[in-house]
Amino acid sequence: QVQLVESGGGLVQPGGSLRLSCAASRSFFRINDMGWYRQAPGKQRELVAAFTSGGLTNYADSVKGRFTISRDYAKNTVSLQMNTLKPEDTAVYYCNVKGQLNSWPNIVQNYWGQGTQVTVSS
Repeated sequence: QVQLVESGGGLVQPGGSLRLSCAASRSFFRINDMGWYRQAPGKQRELVAAFTSGGLTNYADSVKGRFTISRDYAKNTVSLQMNTLKPEDTAVYYCNVKGQLNSWPNIVQNYWGQGTQVTVSS
């Protein structure tokens, strides 16, 4: 079974911080990319930050300088440290994994977590 376990969401005041974590199950034979996306009601899901297999990181312009993504290759985890949070950061945050399973279908494809709510409000 494929499972991405997300944690760290919650309610925080503007200017506060949260740390999101995502752990991929051992069903993954190979993980190429890991990252975080978010989706606000009525809006498209958008990239927040991603860590590629090449060691490069991508950040949305709106979070640069405030969010930091990190990855533990041995544990198949990815974390997102979110600082100086703003109300516009409010969304459901989804962990994303691009990789291959250790069973069928062993092709590269995207997998998603259940999502964790982040609410920034005073």
